[in-house]
Amino acid sequence: MYYFTSDYTEGCTPEILEALAATNFEQTGGYGIDPYCETAALLIKKECGRSDIDVHFMTGGTQTNLTIICAALRPFHGVYGTVQSHINTHEAGAIERTGHKVIDLPTSDGKITAAMIRQQHELYLGDPSREHLVQPKMVYISQPTEIGSLYHKEELEALYAVCRHYGLYLFIDGARLGYGLTAPDNDLTLADITNNCDVFCIGGTKCGALFGEAAVIINPALKDDFRTIMKQGGAVLAKGRLLGLQFETLFTDGLYYKICRHGVELALQIKAAVQERGLGFVTDSTTNQQFIIFPQAMYDELSKQFALAPWEYMDDGRIAARICTSWATDPTQVDRLCNMIRQL
Repeated sequence: MYYFTSDYTEGCTPEILEALAATNFEQTGGYGIDPYCETAALLIKKECGRSDIDVHFMTGGTQTNLTIICAALRPFHGVYGTVQSHINTHEAGAIERTGHKVIDLPTSDGKITAAMIRQQHELYLGDPSREHLVQPKMVYISQPTEIGSLYHKEELEALYAVCRHYGLYLFIDGARLGYGLTAPDNDLTLADITNNCDVFCIGGTKCGALFGEAAVIINPALKDDFRTIMKQGGAVLAKGRLLGLQFETLFTDGLYYKICRHGVELALQIKAAVQERGLGFVTDSTTNQQFIIFPQAMYDELSKQFALAPWEYMDDGRIAARICTSWATDPTQVDRLCNMIRQL
């Protein structure tokens, strides 16, 4: 059985494992105050084209989302997100547990547009009883989205302009950012992202690291006391150098882009095989996640040899499944899957 269920089924890229082994007996300071975290932060700042940003390393995605949102919002604030957003679906109510409501917005392509925020926030501002309502203060998006779609530069610029107009923070969850940056139709760089949001994160866990996310804070209003808020939430790793070393490795000689591009290229091979058979998709994705609508019989046969992730059971008996490739996906297994799709 070969797994196409997610992009974190393997350990880490060999370069990281080698670096961890080579530095295992080195002594450094703790809690992220060490040469590796410092170098990793400098490499990320260089890639973002800004020296005035803060970079903090945490272990996981939910922890990072929770810490950033708690640092940005006051107790009566809420955050806009899509109904499919990770903070609304797969984080066990972590944001709501802190008292911050996720204000979910319907979407067909996984994205939030400038027009959606303008309409929704004007409704809030025009409500005569808004003092009794949760006050929206942040917009949360993912790049790529939960269903593999991408924000393009024009969309992101428009969305950020609307956020600035209404005094809303824009937070970009980049848990799979490497796969978005290496998609063939991507037109954003890390510098573009940095200049069009208040805070974002660079995913490591799903992009070749053993674990780890890098939070990048651009807006000065979010920088004060961030380390203290991290500590309060259990997000400061005592052996912080393990995070710094991984991101230093990922952002040396373009490794982050190279390994993520591998996952995207294999996903597009699968997409091509699906298109040859005339099967449908939930959305058009050029990233490492493909959401394919299979006849039930075909899905059942594929599932005998490959682990796929059910996404949606359709009214007509078909099943939508997520097929997810990664930096570590075996090309021979992709060939096997594509051949089965063509032959069944």
